[in-house]
Amino acid sequence: MSTGRSDLTEVAGLPWPVEVRAMENSKSMRLRLDEGRGRLVLTHPRRMSRRSALAWAEQQREWAKSQIATVAPVIPFEPGSVIPIEGEDLVIRWDPSAPRRPQRIGGALLCGGPIESLPGRLERFLKELARQRAIERTAAVADRAGISVSKVSIGDTRSRWGSCSASGAIRYNWRLIMAPPDVFDWVVAHEVAHRRHMNHGPQFKALEAALFDGDVASARLRLRALGARLKRIGRPV
Repeated sequence: MSTGRSDLTEVAGLPWPVEVRAMENSKSMRLRLDEGRGRLVLTHPRRMSRRSALAWAEQQREWAKSQIATVAPVIPFEPGSVIPIEGEDLVIRWDPSAPRRPQRIGGALLCGGPIESLPGRLERFLKELARQRAIERTAAVADRAGISVSKVSIGDTRSRWGSCSASGAIRYNWRLIMAPPDVFDWVVAHEVAHRRHMNHGPQFKALEAALFDGDVASARLRLRALGARLKRIGRPV
C-alpha cells in the first residue's frame, strides 16, 4: 500500500522519467517499466529516504536502457502514422479540405480540419467507436446468456482491459478498438461472465469459454502480446 502521492522526476542516466512511490509494506526497492505511460516506476520502503532510493535507481541505468530498447515506439496521432483499428492497419491521412470527422477509406483514416487539433479528433473518434462496439457486443453476449448488465462505459486504465462491478456495470479500455475483433470479443465474454461469477474459479472459466466463440487462452496471449503497443499509440512523443 502506498503511503503518499507518487511524483515524477528526472534521474541522470535514466532515459525515462521516474515515478517514485513510498510503499508501506515494501521491504525492498523495485524498478519496473510502465510502457503504456513511458516511465519507470520506482517503489521503495517507507522508512527509506527518497534520495537513497533515487541513487539506487540511477545505478540500474544499464538495465533500464536495455529494457527500454525493446519497447515498441510511441505512435503519435499524426499524418503518416499507421494505427490499427479493429485489427486493420490504417495510415492517417490529413487533408484540410476533408470533413473533420475521421473517415475510414480503403487502407487510410482520412481526417480534415485544423492540423493542431487532429490528435484530439482522432482520439475522440476512436473512443466513440470503442463505446459503440462495447455496447453492441456486451448486449449481444449478455442477451444470449440471459445475464443483465446495468451499464457499459469506456476508460483508459493502465493495467486493466475491462472491469465488472457488483452493481452490474462493465467498463472497457477504449484501446481495445485497436485490437482484432475476436480479442475484443474475448474481453467482453470475460467481463460478462463476471456478472455471474465474481471470481476466476472453475464455474467462471466454464462460462467464459461458453460465451466466447474461440480459444480463451489464445486470445489472452494475443492481447498480452499486443497490449504494450496499443497503450503507446496516441501518446505524446
